[in-house]
Amino acid sequence: MSTRNKPDHAVQKRLLEDITYELIPLKNLADQSMFLPAGSTVSVTCSPAKTVDDTLDICAHYSAQGFTVIPHLAARMVDDEDHVERIVQRINHLGIRTVFCIGGDADPRGPFIDTAGFLRSFLDRGPEIDMVGVGSYPDGHSTIPDQALVDGLVEKQEMIREAGLKGYMATQMCFDASTIADWLKGRRAAGVDLPCQLGVPGAIDRARLLAISVRLGIGHSARYLKKNSASVMRLLSPGGYNPSKLIGPLSGVAVELDITGIHCFTFNAVDTTEDWRLKALQKLV
Repeated sequence: MSTRNKPDHAVQKRLLEDITYELIPLKNLADQSMFLPAGSTVSVTCSPAKTVDDTLDICAHYSAQGFTVIPHLAARMVDDEDHVERIVQRINHLGIRTVFCIGGDADPRGPFIDTAGFLRSFLDRGPEIDMVGVGSYPDGHSTIPDQALVDGLVEKQEMIREAGLKGYMATQMCFDASTIADWLKGRRAAGVDLPCQLGVPGAIDRARLLAISVRLGIGHSARYLKKNSASVMRLLSPGGYNPSKLIGPLSGVAVELDITGIHCFTFNAVDTTEDWRLKALQKLV
C-alpha cells in the first residue's frame, strides 16, 4: 500500500497530542519526569532486571502525581496464578484503567510463556479496567512465524472482547512507513480490527541510546539487538531517523487504517522527545 498520500496535518496534530510516553525503570526517571506534560499518559515497561511489582510501584508514583498510567505486564515475569491474583488486586487498588500485556524477553519465572496464556488468567479474574493493549510486529518476529502472529492477534482480540473490554495494538519499532501501512492493511484483511497505536522512537541521541542499552543489561540488550538489529542501526546512523518522517506519511492513511495514537519509545529521553514534539506541533499551526 502506498503511503504517498498527502500528509494530513489535522491527523498529525491529533496523533502528536494523543501521545503515550513509554518509560523504562532506570535511575534517570526522576530527572526526566519534570519534562512530562502535566496529566499526560505514561506507559511503564517491565525490566527483566526488576519485577512486575516494581513496574506497579512506579505506576503508583506517577498516578499520585496526576498522570494516567499504563503498566506493562510481561507474562514471563509472572510467578504463578497467585501472582496474577495479586497483580489484579493491585491494579484495582490503584484505579488503573488500561494495561499493556506482552510476552516479555525474560526467562519464564512461572507457567506463562506468552501473552495469551497470561491474558486469559488475568481476564478471568475480572480486573476493574476498561482497556487492554497488546504488542504487534510490522517487521515480523525473529522466532515467531508470521501466521502465528496473525492468529495470536485474533485470539487476543477475541479474549478482550469476550471480557467486555476495549483493546488496541501498539507496534514494535519499524522505520519504514510503507512497511507499516502494508502490514496493517494485511492485518485488517485478516480480521484484526484493534485500533493501532504507532510505536515511534522519540528524539534520542546515539550516545544516550547506547548508554541505556548497557544499563538494561548485556543479556537483555543482546536479545533486543538480535530481534531489532535493523531498527537499531537506523537509530544509530547519522541523520538516519526523525520521528516526523515516519508520522507524516502515515497520517495520510491513519483514518483508513484506524491509527489512533502514538506509543512513543522515549528511552527515557523525555526532554529531547518533548522538545521535538512541541516543535513538530508548532509547524502544523
